[in-house]
Amino acid sequence: MNRAWLHSYSLLTAILIATAASAQEWKSGVEWQEPPVVTPGREVGSAPSDAVVLFDGTNLDAWENGDKWLVEDGTATPKQTAIVSRQHFGDMQLHLEWSAPAEVRGAGQGRGNSGCYLMNLYEVQILDSFENQTYFDGQAGSIYKQTPPLANAMRKPGEWNTYDIIFNAPRFRSNGDVEKPGHVTLIQNGVLLLNHFELQGPTSYVEAPHYKPHAEKGPISLQFHGDPVRFRNIWVREFRQASGVRVSAPFNIEQKKPAPPKEPADKPDEADPGDDAAE
Repeated sequence: MNRAWLHSYSLLTAILIATAASAQEWKSGVEWQEPPVVTPGREVGSAPSDAVVLFDGTNLDAWENGDKWLVEDGTATPKQTAIVSRQHFGDMQLHLEWSAPAEVRGAGQGRGNSGCYLMNLYEVQILDSFENQTYFDGQAGSIYKQTPPLANAMRKPGEWNTYDIIFNAPRFRSNGDVEKPGHVTLIQNGVLLLNHFELQGPTSYVEAPHYKPHAEKGPISLQFHGDPVRFRNIWVREFRQASGVRVSAPFNIEQKKPAPPKEPADKPDEADPGDDAAE
């Protein structure tokens, strides 16, 4: 090994050790609340311990007009009308699974069409977009008429798709102005389709999106568009931002310097045997 290189390496190591020893840990000055403990579902996609289960394959009691849909073999299929969740939600994580009809009929918006409305206002499009051309801000994973998805991650007709949606509800000031617009993140089948997309307002087929003040929470609705799109395994987790209290300005922790080693006490000189012999 080259001696010059070995010397440089040893010197650098010594500098890094000395730097680490003298580094001062930074603290934010915020005392954070302990995050809640949540037990994940036993399988990928199954509901965690704090979820509100809206459909587990047995009934649609959690939905208004749920009796107007067909529930069989653990799935729910639209009939007659949309369904609307009885419980209202604000900021949330929403999981649902859906399947376009195995028998392909129609084209464009007329093929496997449904929709998931957040707060009953903001539509995440559900459509059979497997080898099915339509306008891009109307295909599966789009915010209808506002943005296309980042990708087309559709499975074949008859196969199951998963939507995992993170929704940040909009906030309004007392005078009705938008304090904070809504945002949607969507992962379909493990693929990111919407990345914290800023909603422009409620979605509409006939008018431009624009905000109108509304409550902090609203229901989820699933659209009836005349197509037998099947649904299963629907659950919601409401969440809050991490909470803490500032107790001081940010600061660095002073590192305690190690006490200098104590020098050994002086011992009396021992007699030299040679001195005795000389006397």
